[in-house]
Amino acid sequence: MSDMGLIVRTLARTTIPLIGIFGAYIVSHGHLTPGGGFQGGATIAGAGILFLVAFGLEEAKKRINKSLYSVLEGIGGLVFLGAAMLGLSVAFFYNILWHEGPFLNGQPGTLLSAGYLPIMNLAVGLKVFTGLVSALMAIALYRRWRK
Repeated sequence: MSDMGLIVRTLARTTIPLIGIFGAYIVSHGHLTPGGGFQGGATIAGAGILFLVAFGLEEAKKRINKSLYSVLEGIGGLVFLGAAMLGLSVAFFYNILWHEGPFLNGQPGTLLSAGYLPIMNLAVGLKVFTGLVSALMAIALYRRWRK
């Protein structure tokens, strides 16, 4: 059990989903507004860090599967590189889905208008989220081990 009180844990239960939704909004609208994969991933990681602080390390160890986070971080990196290599026949990072693609080439300023940029934002957001939560978990575990 965490050292945090009932009020902190109750507010965390209420706030964590809202932080996650806001972070998903930042990731999905990153090509239209300030923000994107890194900012959205860091925001979503804030929800994971709030969980760690509010509920404690033991509860976080029960809920956070480090193998899954490792796989998701790898998938984020591979999707980012794969999307960057799609247009390699023209140039690295050439946005082939926007120029010649069958989808994601809509009217500029709309959600589905940026080619593979939303895909890359999603990949970066996934990588940043899993990396930050994993790093903070490692720091928390190391601190416990040193006591």
